[in-house]
Amino acid sequence: MPLRPAKCYTHFTTPAYTRKEYIHGVPQPKITKFEMGNSHVNADTQVQLIVLEAGQIRHNALEAARMAVNKYLTTKVGSNNFYFRIRTYPHQVLRENKMMAFAGADRLQDGMRQAFGKPIGTAAIVFPGHIVLEVKGKKQDLAHLKEAARRGGDKLPLPTRIVVKEINQ
Repeated sequence: MPLRPAKCYTHFTTPAYTRKEYIHGVPQPKITKFEMGNSHVNADTQVQLIVLEAGQIRHNALEAARMAVNKYLTTKVGSNNFYFRIRTYPHQVLRENKMMAFAGADRLQDGMRQAFGKPIGTAAIVFPGHIVLEVKGKKQDLAHLKEAARRGGDKLPLPTRIVVKEINQ
């Protein structure tokens, strides 16, 4: 199995750590918008990006996928001819026990003593079959919709699959 980027945070073994009212110093997710394009588009085709493995997707990976999909669709299809939505939200708070890496650092740190860690970011927990993002558009733009979903899936740390569905009107 080839190594994928962000392998340190991709898999989870602990329970969810999501109660932000008790956690201080959680950075805001980098995702700026969850819906793009024209929400009233007369779409007849829907393309979904589905995750094949359980894991975590960091908020910066979701933002990179959002930017890639939105940029491609805006240039190829036009911003009024598609509706794009991210269907996951990064609730899981990620922690890191920061260690110093310079000369003399062994006198300043405690190693694994009280190694709970400080919040460094957020991630979305997904399971196999979970829809990460979806794009709606016209059937004549299906090749562009699939290519945009593929480009978005390349930014995610988990293997994905593209599913095309017809929308009944």
